[in-house]
Amino acid sequence: MRRAITAALLVGVAAVAAAAHEPGVPPLAFEPPAPGTYTLHRIMTAPDGEVLDLDGRPHRLAEFTHDRITLLALVYATCVDPDGCPRTLPVFDAVRRAVGPGRRAQIRLVTLSFDPERDTPAAMRGYAGRRAEAGGGVPWHFLTTRSTAAVTPLLDGFGQDVRSTVAPGDGRREISHVLKVFLLDPAGRVREIYDATFLHPRTVLNDVETLARER
Repeated sequence: MRRAITAALLVGVAAVAAAAHEPGVPPLAFEPPAPGTYTLHRIMTAPDGEVLDLDGRPHRLAEFTHDRITLLALVYATCVDPDGCPRTLPVFDAVRRAVGPGRRAQIRLVTLSFDPERDTPAAMRGYAGRRAEAGGGVPWHFLTTRSTAAVTPLLDGFGQDVRSTVAPGDGRREISHVLKVFLLDPAGRVREIYDATFLHPRTVLNDVETLARER
């Protein structure tokens, strides 16, 4: 029964293969283990705090980290490092397309900005574009916070180091960080953390299916 349930999670082998060749995603340098042949250990519980949606309405982050398998990226919208925040968009696009209709209600995607001074709800709406429109597919939530003071406890809770400096000369604010994307189970526990090397549709989809087999 469990195998039948998880078989409905993904569209199928063809969809996963297509996801592996998503434009903007470098080829995977290794062969990931098959879903269900390994264990994703409980790393930590995701933090909670106030966040804002694209309309500026307040929510608790816990609303977006519980009751579904969740893929959550911490980003800032003006990042231009190809191995940084921009990598999350094509990977999330591919994952979203590969999930079968029978399991879309069990998965969500979340993009949370850690640059609230520039990434206002309006700015995040522009960053999201049409990706924020669920359209019956896997929901993708784009979130920000009211202030740096509001997002800092969330970053600390996820273990995300972010450093802000002012560039000499033009006075532009620059942000330094290492890309981290988190896979959460429906209880809000972090089960995997991806960096730029391991953030790939194939690894993510295999891990999502592995989590689904626990249910």
